[in-house]
Amino acid sequence: MAMAPEQALSIFDVEQVTDDYLLRYDEFDAGSFAPMHHHRLGHLNFTPHGTMSIDTVNQHFVAPPQYGVWIPPGVEHNCYVQHAAVYRSLYVQPALCADLPQQACMLRISPIVRSVLADFAQRQLQVPRSAADIRLAQVMVDQLCQARLEGSYLPQAQTPALVAILQGLRGDPGSRSTVAAWAAQAHMTERTLARHCQQELGMGLSEWRQRLRHLCAVDALGQGKTVQEIAFDLGYSTASAFIAMFQRETGV
Repeated sequence: MAMAPEQALSIFDVEQVTDDYLLRYDEFDAGSFAPMHHHRLGHLNFTPHGTMSIDTVNQHFVAPPQYGVWIPPGVEHNCYVQHAAVYRSLYVQPALCADLPQQACMLRISPIVRSVLADFAQRQLQVPRSAADIRLAQVMVDQLCQARLEGSYLPQAQTPALVAILQGLRGDPGSRSTVAAWAAQAHMTERTLARHCQQELGMGLSEWRQRLRHLCAVDALGQGKTVQEIAFDLGYSTASAFIAMFQRETGV
C-alpha cells in the first residue's frame, strides 16, 4: 500500500480549558500526523469515517470506525491517518476521569455515544453548557466507563519471522496465499506459526488478515471505491464474500 505524503497537524491546545467537557470536530487529509505530545485532559479519539493509528510509549492502536482510542490525562501519544478521515474527540477534565480507564486503550463505541457525537457535531457544539447538553456529555462518559476494553485491533508481533509475515500481508492484503504457504515461507510448520500467532497476536493468522482487510476496506470506501473494486483488490472472489466479512466485523 502506498503511503500518503505526511502533513503535520497542529496540537490542539486544551491546557487552559476549565469546562468539564470539550468537543473537537475535524477532517484530516491523507498522511496527517501529530508527533508525540500529551494533554492535561483525558480524551476519546474517534473516526466515524476512516481509520487512525495512535501510539503511546509502549502501545500501538489501529482503530476502525466502530472503535475509539481513550487517552488518559497526561499520557504521551501521537496520531497518524494514512487516508483521509473524519475525526471526533471528547475531552474530559481529569477530576471526571476517575472511573474511566487509567491506561490508554481501545473501546468499542456504542450506538449511544455515536449518536450523541453526531448530534453535537451537527450543531458544532464545542462546549456543552445547557443542562440538557451537559447531561448528554455525562451519558457519553457513563457509556465509555461501561465499554468493553479491547486489545489492539491489529496487534503487532515480536518474533522476526512472524513480523516478516505480517509485513508481507500489509504490503499485499489481497494475497490469496494460504497459512501453510506463509508458514513455509517463514521456514516453520503451520503448528509453530499458529502458536506464535496465539501467543503474540491473541488470534490466528486468518483472523489477523481479515482485520487487516477490513481496515483497508474502510479506507477504500472512504475514497469512493465501489464494493466490487474493493472486493477484487482485497482478494475476494465475489462481492458477496467481501460483504459478509464486512458485516462480521462491523455488524452493518
